[in-house]
Amino acid sequence: MNKHTLLTSIINTACKITNQGLSAGRSGNISMRHGAGMFITPTGIASSQLTPSDIVFVDDQGRWSDAGLKPSSEWHFHHAVYQKRPDAQCIIHTHSPMATSLACALMPIPAFHYMVAGLGGREIPCCGYELFGSQALAEEIIATIGTQYHGCLMGGHGSIAFANNASMAFERAELIEELAGMYVRLKQLNPNPPLLSHQQMDEVLAKFASYGQQSHAKV
Repeated sequence: MNKHTLLTSIINTACKITNQGLSAGRSGNISMRHGAGMFITPTGIASSQLTPSDIVFVDDQGRWSDAGLKPSSEWHFHHAVYQKRPDAQCIIHTHSPMATSLACALMPIPAFHYMVAGLGGREIPCCGYELFGSQALAEEIIATIGTQYHGCLMGGHGSIAFANNASMAFERAELIEELAGMYVRLKQLNPNPPLLSHQQMDEVLAKFASYGQQSHAKV
């Protein structure tokens, strides 16, 4: 993907995040891998105001040019995920309402529905709270997603989702919010809802690996 196409994809996806209600105002951020570094949205600018020249390049050492804007304050965990997960090409961080509500309760999303496996495992985990923009938060996220999960809830904060392209990363961010909303409503109907077993979820994960036009596990 050339630089212009990549920057356009970042801006378009950032606008979708806002327009779909996944993050309000200037909250949330998106990045895409580029060479040994990444392009990431800047701090403090609403998605509707972004231009290609606003998107900040951060190299693999965590450095950026002083001539332009500062990157999102959350660049640390974007950088960490790209370093640890070669399958990540686009990372989206949101403060979507239902997912953030569960994150503030430090509640992972369990296997109440088979689509929970869409994030790569038997649940959608929740990492512990650390200060936003800190290296400690980056390390907490990395420890939580391991080599398996394609995202997680972030304790007291929001959520992160990633994939090998912007479209799938956005779908996963939407899926986290959709499942979070379902789970909150389900808990209102039944405080102790039935959950799929590990075997049942493993069967779903195996089927996802060969489902559709492209392997779900690899997108």
